Amino acid sequence: MTTDATSQSTEIGRAKVKRAALLIIGNEILSGRTQDVNLNHIAKALGSIGVRLGEARVIADDAPRIVAAVRELSAGYDYVFTTGGIGPTHDDITADCVAEAFGVDIGEHPEAMRRLAAHYAAQGTEFNAARRRMARIPEGAELVDNPVSVAPGFRIGNVHVMAGVPRIMQAMLAGILPTLTGGPLLLSRTIACELPEGAMAEGLAAIQDRYRQVEIGSYPGFARARFRAQIVLRSTEVPALDAATEEVMTMIRSLGDAPVLMGESDNAPEAA
Repeated sequence: MTTDATSQSTEIGRAKVKRAALLIIGNEILSGRTQDVNLNHIAKALGSIGVRLGEARVIADDAPRIVAAVRELSAGYDYVFTTGGIGPTHDDITADCVAEAFGVDIGEHPEAMRRLAAHYAAQGTEFNAARRRMARIPEGAELVDNPVSVAPGFRIGNVHVMAGVPRIMQAMLAGILPTLTGGPLLLSRTIACELPEGAMAEGLAAIQDRYRQVEIGSYPGFARARFRAQIVLRSTEVPALDAATEEVMTMIRSLGDAPVLMGESDNAPEAA
């Protein structure tokens, strides 16, 4: 299965933005037994190199659904990342599903076998059939190093398969990031105020119409028992981002409140 990365990219203003999808695999996530913390880390890490996470799905250990999701996401995004389901037990089916999605065989990868055999020998632990399952890699895939617990992930096409354990996933992702081609950084401005969203809706819509290359979102909440809204503006184009930010602040002042620019993120782009 191949994809045309250029065709998958979206456009904000005139700048091409690389897009990625995340597939979180595991019954334990959906049951509530395990809380996923990988999404936040992956979104921020990708954003730091100009890759925007455009979609995240949580899916059960259901082979047909995993296969279908991998195929769909691979065709729709520049990059796909999966977490979970590559351990030694019977319900670790991600590798098999990815192999099926790409229409290739799966078997014990010589280098993965070597790494795992050496690891367990050094521990004085039996390298049994269950542990050998972690060396099963789809044909044609490249290994993703695992400096924490040795058992590798892999990449095939534009799909990167990683462990679900956060510490291991983070180490794998750190090795993957330098291999990716990023796009322009998505920068953001955040403005806080105490106006109700209904009072700002018309003005925000008008500003959004004037600045199509800037994404404008409103996020209500409470701080110190008082209502507080945050207006977040995102774009790859700094002049348009700054101009739209100033218009939002001017609008808030015209409605009787004092806007607070909470910070500029030119050096720390925000993933969305």
